[in-house]
Amino acid sequence: MSNGKLLWVDDEIDLLRAHIIFLEKREYDVTTISNGEDAIELCRNTTFDLILLDEMMPGLTGLETLQRIKDIQPTTPIVMVTKSEEENIMNQAIGRKIADYLIKPVNPSQILIALKKNIHKRELVTEVTQSGYREDFNKISISIDDCNSFDDWTEIYRLLTKWELELSNADSKMLEMLQMQKEEANNAFAKYIQKNYMQWMENAKNRPLMSNDIFKTNIFPTLDNKEKAFCIVIDNLRYDHWKILANEISNLFEIKENMYMSILPTATQYGRNAIFSGLMPYDIQKMYPDLWVDEDEDEGKNVNEEALIQTQFDRYRRHETFSYHKINDSQTIDKLIERFGELEKYDLNVVVINFIDMLSHARTESKMVRELANNESAYRSITQSWLKHSGIAELFHLLSHKDYKVVITTDHGSIRANKPIKIIGDKNTNTNLRYKLGKNLNYDSRQVFEIKDPHKANLPSPNISTSYVFATGDSFFAYPNNYNYYATYYKNTFQHGGISMEEMLIPLISMTRRKKE
Repeated sequence: MSNGKLLWVDDEIDLLRAHIIFLEKREYDVTTISNGEDAIELCRNTTFDLILLDEMMPGLTGLETLQRIKDIQPTTPIVMVTKSEEENIMNQAIGRKIADYLIKPVNPSQILIALKKNIHKRELVTEVTQSGYREDFNKISISIDDCNSFDDWTEIYRLLTKWELELSNADSKMLEMLQMQKEEANNAFAKYIQKNYMQWMENAKNRPLMSNDIFKTNIFPTLDNKEKAFCIVIDNLRYDHWKILANEISNLFEIKENMYMSILPTATQYGRNAIFSGLMPYDIQKMYPDLWVDEDEDEGKNVNEEALIQTQFDRYRRHETFSYHKINDSQTIDKLIERFGELEKYDLNVVVINFIDMLSHARTESKMVRELANNESAYRSITQSWLKHSGIAELFHLLSHKDYKVVITTDHGSIRANKPIKIIGDKNTNTNLRYKLGKNLNYDSRQVFEIKDPHKANLPSPNISTSYVFATGDSFFAYPNNYNYYATYYKNTFQHGGISMEEMLIPLISMTRRKKE
C-alpha cells in the first residue's frame, strides 16, 4: 500500500535519483517530470497527494507552473524547491499558497518532514492526541471521584473540554470514550450540586461565585478605578464555545479566563436577571415585583433587564452612566457598530447577544438546522462561522482599539439531551424540558434534584405548594401523554435549565486590548 502519490518536477530530475529511491523505499509512488508544461498536462488527468516543484526551470518557471497547477488542483499541497533565498520569490510563492519550501541542496530528512507535515499530519495528530488522552484517562477518572470543590470541578471540566476539542479536531474514534467519561463526570457533578446547593443558598460566604455576584466582582471594581467597562453577555455561551471565540480574538486582547457557577434554574429568566440585578430571583420578586415576570405569565421574561441594572446601581449608590443593548439579528448589531462612537460617553456599556441561544432553539424546531448542527463539533463550527462572519467580529475589532475593560460572560450553558424521564404536572406547569415548577408534580425522586421549599433556594413560589425539580446529566422531562413522540422529537437537542457542567460551569472572561510594541 502506497504512503502517497507524489509528483516531482525538476529540470535536473536525473540528478535526484537517489532521493527518489529513498522515497520509493518508504513506499511513496513517485512520478517525475522535467518541465512545467508536461507537469501541468499530467495534473489535468492525475491527482497527486503532494507535488515537489523546482522554482528555477527553463521555459515555464516554477512560480508560473505553480499558479497553473493550483488552477487545476487547488487543494493539492505544493512544496517549492529553490536555490534562491530572495525575499521577493519567497513572498510570491507563499502568496500563491505553497504548502512549504525547501532550499537546495535538499537532504532526504527534509523531504520526509515536508511529506509528514502535508500528507500525514492528520493521522500523526490523531495518533499523538489519542495517546495523550489515553494517558490522562485514568487521571481524570480518579479526579472525578476526588472532586469536592468548585475549583476541582472547573479543573475537570476544562480538561474534558480540552480533550473534546482536540479529539474532535483530530477526527478521533476515541470521542465516544470521552463522552462516556463526560457522562460519568456529570453524574458525579449532579451529586455534588445536590449535596451543596441548598447550603450555598443559606450561607453565601461559603459558596462559589454565582450569577448575582458578577457586577459586584467584575464590573464595579473597574468603574471604581475610573476605567470604562464593556460587558458582553452572550446567551447560552458554553465553555467550549468560549474556547472557539478565544481562538478568533486572542490576537486582539490580553485575556484572563475564569468560570463561575450559574444559579438554578439554568435559564435566561433566572440567570440573566440575577446578573443584572445583583439579586437572587426571590429577592427580585420581593423587592421589585413590577420587574419580575412569573413563569405562567405571557409577558417576555427578560423585558426589564435595563431597569434591573439601574436597581443594582441605585442600591450600591453608584452614579456612573451606562447603556444597554440587546442584539437579536444582524441589523441590530450593524446599528450598534454604526453608533459605536456614541458609546464612549458611557462609563459602562452592556450588550446582550442572543445568537447561540437562538441557534439551539432553531436546532430543536428546524429539521434543516438539526442536520447542519448534527453533533457537538458541528454546533461549534456554526458558532465559529457566526463569530467570523457576523458583525460581532467587527465589534471585537473596534473594542481592540479602545481602552475598555471588556467582560464576556453568559447566563447559562446547555447540554445535548438524550434520556427522557417521565413527569406528570397540571396545565400550569412550565414547558422547559430541564426543569419544572408547579403544584402536585409527580416524578421519580431518584432521577431528579427536587426543591420543595423554593424560598430556601432563593426562588419565587407562585403558589404555596410549588416545588421545583431539575433534570441532571443529559436527561430531559417528557409527559406520559404521547410520551414516545416527544421522547423521540426532543432527543439529541440542546437544552438548558437543569444540572450539568455544561449548563452551570460557565465562562467569565476579562479582557483588555493587546498593546502593540
